[in-house]
Amino acid sequence: MKHVPTTNRELRKRRHARVRAIIKGTAERPRLAVFKSNRFVSAQLIDDVAGKTLAAAHGRAFKGPQSVQAKAVGEAIAKAAKASGITAIVFDRGGYRYGGQVKALADAAREGGLTF
Repeated sequence: MKHVPTTNRELRKRRHARVRAIIKGTAERPRLAVFKSNRFVSAQLIDDVAGKTLAAAHGRAFKGPQSVQAKAVGEAIAKAAKASGITAIVFDRGGYRYGGQVKALADAAREGGLTF
């Protein structure tokens, strides 16, 4: 008998795996992966071909509510991407809904100069 995912974590992992089967990051256009925990939000720019993280930002460095943290993380990741010469990315929301923190991070990254 197959295990049927029942927890929110298992369901999110399943959604993320479905998306990751399609989305791949390269050196020219890396994947912006978002992760949320109960307290923080983080983002990484990943080159899936080489298996390397090109840049990362974490909400621990910023104070305030999670939506403010997400916006600050989006700005920080955009600045790090610009420093590395990256302007175009592929957005991976990590199986989370596109709203709230994920949307704030994406909008801040767009305002920082990233295109996706």
